[in-house]
Amino acid sequence: MPRSGLSGGQSILVSSLLFGLFFGAGNLIFPVELGRAAGRDVTIATLGFLLTAVGLPIVGVIASAVSHTSSVLEIASRVGRRFGVFFTCALYLTIGPLFAIPRTATVSYEVGVRPLLPDSMATVALAVFSVIFLGLTALFAMRPGKLIDWIGKYLNPAFLISLSAVLIFAVITPMTDGPLAAPTGAYATSPLVAGLLDGYGTMDALGSLAFAVLVIDSIHRLGVRDIKGVAVQTGKAGVIAGIAMSVLYGLLAFVGATSLTVAAGAANGGAILAAVSRHYFGPGGQLLMAAIVFFACLKTAIGLTTACAEMFAQVFPDRMPYDRWVQIFAAISLGVANIGLAAIVKVSVPVLMFLYPIAIALILLALATRWLQHRPEVYRWTIGFVCVAAVFDALRALPASISGSSTVTTLLDMVATVLPGLQSGFGWMLPAVIGATIGVVLSQRRLGRVDTAA
Repeated sequence: MPRSGLSGGQSILVSSLLFGLFFGAGNLIFPVELGRAAGRDVTIATLGFLLTAVGLPIVGVIASAVSHTSSVLEIASRVGRRFGVFFTCALYLTIGPLFAIPRTATVSYEVGVRPLLPDSMATVALAVFSVIFLGLTALFAMRPGKLIDWIGKYLNPAFLISLSAVLIFAVITPMTDGPLAAPTGAYATSPLVAGLLDGYGTMDALGSLAFAVLVIDSIHRLGVRDIKGVAVQTGKAGVIAGIAMSVLYGLLAFVGATSLTVAAGAANGGAILAAVSRHYFGPGGQLLMAAIVFFACLKTAIGLTTACAEMFAQVFPDRMPYDRWVQIFAAISLGVANIGLAAIVKVSVPVLMFLYPIAIALILLALATRWLQHRPEVYRWTIGFVCVAAVFDALRALPASISGSSTVTTLLDMVATVLPGLQSGFGWMLPAVIGATIGVVLSQRRLGRVDTAA
């Protein structure tokens, strides 16, 4: 008999699954880097980070549930079928084999394995490690029905137990008892905005549109199929996971802010965490950090591979079965992982700056499904305007050799005069409002003509 709700234990299990899907490679390294760069402004910078790294993803999960859609494709296709296919493929390739999945392998290697090896072995070791890591990922992804058990019951608790050991020591016996350092870089001028933009790097707002489907499927498997019941349970899971993520982000940012003397010269957040772990636990701290990062990255890699393979099997049902997509994405991820973490992060930024505004707009429109069911014009005009504006956000994020050229600089300066917020990465917001307004007016006229004709 269909159920309308989950038991307390099942709700916690679904929340653990969602948290485990979200909290991966970038979620560990970005807040630590934020803390080190923000220094004494770490609190306000972390608040900005939480808005985009926690708030947007949870709203995305809830939006997917309340819109009663079964996939990103269904939401995006409200703009048009061709756009739906384009955006779905672009989003899943970004959070999948082109950026996010390879990043889970490289972060796990850089933090857990690389410090133990001589430089002469680095390239070969990365190749061997990525084969093992992505091989395990593909193996687990071949059985998507077990996702809630593998991630919710086993990998996520193992990760949290391991990480808690480091965070507890960092809070009880801080690495510094003096004043925090002055903020640097973008955090010196606008820590809140810098935190907001750093939250994009986790890719979780993009992932929320994909992970919501996995969570809803897990709730179905637990016996809840009532539409309202699924929406409520998904919302509960999102809130619980969001609270847990916020607590960990705050603690990780604190670790970064207090780690300057312990991790002087560390190249990234992963190196900072490794140095902090060695500070508290000696040589064994490196092994502890290796376990933390491995569990964090593996569970997210499994979830991403599963989501990508399921979606491409749905979008292209006549091309290949699910298992073959898993194999292809694992192979692509293997190739990309071996170009190195720094290159992956550098290339991903312009893509994220283009996709994020579109994803946010779709999430907000999905939240308004109840009022927009018969207003496709709102979707089309809003997303059309946002896409144009997002191109300029992407241009600003290109490497300096391109974004700093005279042609691009002149263009961006001209556009900035009519798009407030462009310099901060939010130039899409005004076009979104204008597009939505035009869409509402046009749909109101159309509905008025229909009523008159009737």
